[in-house]
Parts: sequence; structure tokens; C-alpha cells
Amino acid sequence: MTVIGYARVSATDQNLDVQVSTLRAAGCELIRSEKRSATTTAGREELRTVLDFLREGDILTVTRIDRLARSIGDLQDIVRAVKARGAILKATEQPIDTSTAAGKCFLDMLGVFAEFETNLRRERQLEGIAGAKARGAYKGRKASIDAEKIRKMKADGVGPSAIAKTLKIGRASVYRALAE
Repeated sequence: MTVIGYARVSATDQNLDVQVSTLRAAGCELIRSEKRSATTTAGREELRTVLDFLREGDILTVTRIDRLARSIGDLQDIVRAVKARGAILKATEQPIDTSTAAGKCFLDMLGVFAEFETNLRRERQLEGIAGAKARGAYKGRKASIDAEKIRKMKADGVGPSAIAKTLKIGRASVYRALAE
């Protein structure tokens, strides 16, 4: 039996130290970590490695369930993968232990709340963006293509493909700028 820890933060400027030391204190012999969003398991290579590494009797340990997944669908997929390997899932800060009925029940409830929190955050973000647009404060990023330069090159007889190559932009961007 191996106790394997998994730590995750959402952004590269966040710190994993607290999670890693908590997992070490919980007896994790191996700890994998990554700085990546948990809204989906896609691209989470360290998690994939941990799930592939699990063997019968192993324990996958996280500090909190939201470090593992933010949607109930992904959480259930991860739990099924852990179970299929004959391993169990535990959390250090929550009463989660998939080897017990109560632990499974609590896991499902936390998964629902984690997804709910993600959805609320997304709604607040979209409301904020809509408000900023209404005030005229949100205009998107500044144009990276100089349309005037494109029109001048075209007037000088340079073709769209050559313009695109010279300015290191897509040909469609050249046509868009010329159409303005």
C-alpha cells in the first residue's frame, strides 16, 4: 500500500507549500503537484500520472476535494478511476474516505458545492464584464495589427500573402484590415 498525495493550485503565482507539507504530515510517500485550473481534467498531466500509478490498496490523498475537481462530473470520473484501480480517496481537511459509506456521501455533497461555487464565480465574472462594457470601461485588448500600415503596403503593390508574411500575421487579418 502506497499513500500518494496530490496538490494543486489554480495559478502559477500561487504557492503549493502548505498543501505539500500537509500531505507529508498525512504520511504521503509520493506527492505530485501542479499549477492548473481544475474545471476540467484535460491537461492535468500530474493528476493523470497519479491515477495511472494507483494500485490495489493505495490511498490517494488530497487536502481538500476542491483541489481535485471543480465539477461533479469530473469528480465522479476521478473517483471511478480510483475505485477501478482498487484504491481509495481521502482528504486531510474533510471527512472523506471512499472506503466508507459516509465518506462517499460526504464526497458527493462536497462535489456538488464545489461545482456550485465555480458556477457562481463564473456568473459574477460575466456580470462584472457586462457592467464594465455598459460603462464603456471594457473594450478588449488593443489592436495588435496596424491597419494603416497594411493599407499602405497594399497601395505600394504588395500582395496580401506578402503583407501577412512581412508583418507576421495571418492572411485573413490582412483581408479584414483592408475591408475596414
